[in-house]
Amino acid sequence: MRLDPEAEGLGFRVATHDVLPSTNAAALHQAFEHQDETQPLWIVAREQTAGRGRRGNTWVSPRGNLYATLLLKDPAPPLRAPELSFVAALAVLDAIAERAPGLAKRLALKWPNDVLCGGEKLAGILLEGRMLGESIAVAIGIGVNCMHHPTHTSYPATDLAAAGAQVSADDLFTALSRAMLCRLAQWQNGAGFAGIRRDWLARAAGIGETMQVRLPDRDISGRCEGLDASGCLLLRRADGTLQTIAAGEVFALAGTAERASHHQQIVADGAR
Repeated sequence: MRLDPEAEGLGFRVATHDVLPSTNAAALHQAFEHQDETQPLWIVAREQTAGRGRRGNTWVSPRGNLYATLLLKDPAPPLRAPELSFVAALAVLDAIAERAPGLAKRLALKWPNDVLCGGEKLAGILLEGRMLGESIAVAIGIGVNCMHHPTHTSYPATDLAAAGAQVSADDLFTALSRAMLCRLAQWQNGAGFAGIRRDWLARAAGIGETMQVRLPDRDISGRCEGLDASGCLLLRRADGTLQTIAAGEVFALAGTAERASHHQQIVADGAR
C-alpha cells in the first residue's frame, strides 16, 4: 500500500503487513518499543486474525477490506485526544467519497465515529491511547468494508462492492492518507475542533430524531439536538431539559428510523 505523495513528503510513514492479529495492537506495541520515534506511522494489514471493535467486539477481517491504524505521538493534550474519532470519521468519509463519488450522497456519519452508506455500516473506527511517561500515543484504527461485510450483526452492514463501487483497499488507503492529512491540519491539534464539529454535523445521521439512549444504569429517551462543543451528544428530554451524553448506546425509536421496523443502534463510546 502506498501513501499519498504529500503525506510522504510531510514525514508520514507506512508499514504494510500481510497478516497481523490487530493493527491497533501492533501500533501500540510500536509506540512502547520505540518511544523516541515521533513521526506519524500508518500500520496496514491485508488481513487481521484478532481485529477489535469498540466495547471488546470482534472486527471480522477477511482479505479484501482495508485495515489501517495511524499512530500519533502527542497529537494534542490528552483530554482533547478523543476528538480524533471525529477527525478520523470525516477523513474516512472524504476518502470514500473521492474514490466512489457515486456513493457520496448516501454517506453519513454515526455518532461518534462510524461511516454509513444508505443507513448501513460501511466503516468503523477504534481509538486507543496509551500514556508513555508524560507523552501520549494514540492509535486510530480504521476498518473499511471494501469487498466483504459481516452478516447477522446488531447493526446492519454493507461494503463498497455491494453498494455498487469497485474500490480496492490499496486505492482507498492512498486516498485516506491524504484525507487524514487534510483533516488533521484542520483540527490543528485540537484548536480547530469547532470546524471539525461543524463538518461532522453536516453529514450526521439522526439529528432531530427521537432516540433512546442506553446508559450503564438506565435508559433515557429524547430528541437528538447535535453535539456540544466537546463532541458529546445532546438529548432534549420530554420535560424540556437538555442532557449531555458522553457515552452510551443510542437507538432510534420505532417509527423514526430509516428502517422503522427495527431499532438502529449507534454505539457511542469514546467521545468527551
